[in-house]
Amino acid sequence: MTNKPKEKDLTIHSKMEVLIEELVETEIPIKEALKEFEKIYIQTTSKKYNGNKTRMAKALGIHRNTLHNLCKTLNLK
Repeated sequence: MTNKPKEKDLTIHSKMEVLIEELVETEIPIKEALKEFEKIYIQTTSKKYNGNKTRMAKALGIHRNTLHNLCKTLNLK
């Protein structure tokens, strides 16, 4: 039995380390992992801001045009 800390006790860094260890263990290519991370991050942000691209871009710290291009690249609405 592994003594993993409770999720609420983990810092963002620790949470990412756990996920990355799983990705490395299953040999997921970094480009695929990064693409999926971006996709989920944008989708989650979209839900929070009801698809408002201006608010999403501000929250993500990127220009609205950059968000538009990223959505196009990732095949998102």
